[in-house]
Amino acid sequence: MSPDIIRHPGNLRLQAFQGIVTRAPEMDPVFQRIRRVAPADCAVLVRGESGSGKELVARAIHALSPRAAAPFRAINCATLSPTLLESELFGHVRGAFTGAVRDHRGLFKQANGGTVFLDEVAEMPLDIQARLLRVLEEKTFFPVGGTTPVTVDVRIVSASNRALRRAVAAGRFRDDLRYRLRVVPLFLPPLRQRTGDVDGLVWYFVDVFTARKVGRVEGVTRRAMDALRAYPWPGNVRELRNVIEHAFIVGEDPIIDLEDMPPELRGEEPPEDAPAVDRPWRERERERIVEALAKHRGRKGLAAAELGISRTTLWSKLQRLQLA
Repeated sequence: MSPDIIRHPGNLRLQAFQGIVTRAPEMDPVFQRIRRVAPADCAVLVRGESGSGKELVARAIHALSPRAAAPFRAINCATLSPTLLESELFGHVRGAFTGAVRDHRGLFKQANGGTVFLDEVAEMPLDIQARLLRVLEEKTFFPVGGTTPVTVDVRIVSASNRALRRAVAAGRFRDDLRYRLRVVPLFLPPLRQRTGDVDGLVWYFVDVFTARKVGRVEGVTRRAMDALRAYPWPGNVRELRNVIEHAFIVGEDPIIDLEDMPPELRGEEPPEDAPAVDRPWRERERERIVEALAKHRGRKGLAAAELGISRTTLWSKLQRLQLA
């Protein structure tokens, strides 16, 4: 093989901590903090950029806690309308609004005894923040349209890609809620600050997509690897995964070259409407969701079960893909 082609190193020597794959020493303090806070049953606020693995951190905290045998539920507060977010969190009773044909158990009730992960919590509307504060302080809430209080025992792990204090200063977030959510802050470093992780994760995702028979890759050209190392990764690990999947799909040879990378890796401007790195993955995801919904005649619970995701996650995907 040409000296300009880098072979798979074989033994990647990656650490896998509760689903978080790395070899960067910068991640060791994160893992130590997770081990310390997991048994404490306190609220944790995870700060990190989009795509850096905040939900994986939340799942690790849950898995190492005394609540591990109880449910873990996650929701992205930025992807749902205020009405839908309120219903998904607190549930609703039949007749609470148009389309509420039956009672719905919200995430807090579904996760009783377990953990609720609130991603992008800074985007939560102020009126719902007040209801969340009541859950934290009194362990009770009323479903939408309900008159009977519901008592729950849940741990809340939240996440944000920006400082909550700035949202407080702008009048978009309650200061008292910020203190209740930020009992223990945990900072997740971005991929560009994780020494050696770009190289390690490139080969890790090569192995992932090879195992899934997406394609076959035997090596990476040196100029392609240099581009991967130099790129600032604004989308972090999620973006790196999509880039490697992109290369598997568009590459015609078993060697990943710079031409197999999306435009931003080549120093070009991606199309404004849809980043090239996301397009193949998004198209396949859309097709799978449409097929599952058609198969189950629009019944989202059954479609979500077939897709291996929660009903809440399906709602989020439907909105993001403009299918709702």
